[in-house]
Amino acid sequence: MKTKEKTFDCVEMMHRGAMRIYEETKGMTIQEELAYWRERHAETMATLKRSRKVRVAAK
Repeated sequence: MKTKEKTFDCVEMMHRGAMRIYEETKGMTIQEELAYWRERHAETMATLKRSRKVRVAAK
């Protein structure tokens, strides 16, 4: 069986994301890190809400 060359590597993508977050949060206090995650969560929820509106409007 011939193997295909990967065009997308999920594990590598996860490692890059984890490294980016590590670089953004290193040196933060616990309180700063909690604020960072609250802000990211709020941004994600806003994006999700907008995408749901677009999907409903398209129907």
